[in-house]
Amino acid sequence: MSKNPEEILAFVVEAAEDKKAADIVTLNLQGVSLIADYFVICHGNSETQVQAIAGEARKKAHEHGVHIRGFEGIDTARWVLLDLGDVVLHVFHRDDREYYNIERLWSDAKVVERV
Repeated sequence: MSKNPEEILAFVVEAAEDKKAADIVTLNLQGVSLIADYFVICHGNSETQVQAIAGEARKKAHEHGVHIRGFEGIDTARWVLLDLGDVVLHVFHRDDREYYNIERLWSDAKVVERV
């Protein structure tokens, strides 16, 4: 059973909220990029929390039968990327989020949600 991008977005944001991710931002990339329809960007305050957020999103993807195209950075837990095709989750360590500032790089995208 395939999920539409908005359904995937909903469970990814829910997973981040469940693990108390900070400053969750959802960017709508439709018409801006062919990479994905949505980016979800958030951060954790420790490597353990970053791993927990990414792990919860990965678990929910499995529960919803959504194929994981890529899962990188979990070992160092400084910037974890979970690629679910239409939705890409970026989980940063608090100390690295401002440095990479991917919200600025994708400033053409519309902010859908800020939690």
